[in-house]
Parts: sequence; C-alpha cells; structure tokens
Amino acid sequence: NRLGVRLGELFTRRLAPYGLTLQMYRVMAALWETSNQRLGDLAETTSIEVSTLSRMVTALRRKGFVSSARPDDNGRTVSIALTPKGRVMVEELIPHAQYFESIAIRAFGTEVEWLKDCLREAYANLDAIDEEISADEARRSPS
Repeated sequence: NRLGVRLGELFTRRLAPYGLTLQMYRVMAALWETSNQRLGDLAETTSIEVSTLSRMVTALRRKGFVSSARPDDNGRTVSIALTPKGRVMVEELIPHAQYFESIAIRAFGTEVEWLKDCLREAYANLDAIDEEISADEARRSPS
C-alpha cells in the first residue's frame, strides 16, 4: 500500500502540468491499450467506480482527449475511445510512467516478472472475499 501511494503521489505531481489526475491517466492508458471500451469494461479495467468514471469521461471529453458514441448494434451502451489528441497525450506520458516503474523496480532484476505475477495473483485472490461479502449482503438484504 505504501509503495502504491508513494508512486501515485509522485506520478500525480508529474501529471499536474498536463492538467490530468492519476485516475484520468489510468483511463487514457487503458483506452490506449484497448480502444472503444464500454463504460463498465473500462471501470473494471481501471478499478474506478462507474459513477466516478462517468464524470471523469465527461471531463476528459471536454478536454478533447476522449470521445464517446453509442454503437449502432447496441444503443444502450456507450463506447469510449481516445481522440487523436488523447493518443498524442498518452504517448507523451507513457515514457514518464515507464521511467517511474523502472526506478521503483530497479533492484529486482530478473525477479520483476515473478513479482508482477504474484501481485496479479494476490489481486485475483481477493475475488473470494468479494464473493463472501456479496453473499453476506444478500443474506442480510430484506426479501
């Protein structure tokens, strides 16, 4: 937790001159990797609550970094994508993110992939707790 908070605080300071927050960058980086995502999928990828993400997408749209459209095949969903301006911004910021990561992990050498795999597995393991809490909530909920 301390590592994540420290890294987030430092990267937030790097993003400030660009008028972006860390969460905005995460959204844009996720769209850079996989464009035309639905809001729900993007929320899952970025671990940002849908209502928060919706407001953030609106702010990014106002800045000209993302666009949103309803796909022809499903008018109930919204597809979000980077604009050319957003793609240029992300591609300018990615080297900064890579630099921050390289500094944070420089002492790990060949164990970096093992560490990342362990962190991904630990994150996925938390699904079991999520399921337990959801089941408890369902039992306590009035029928």
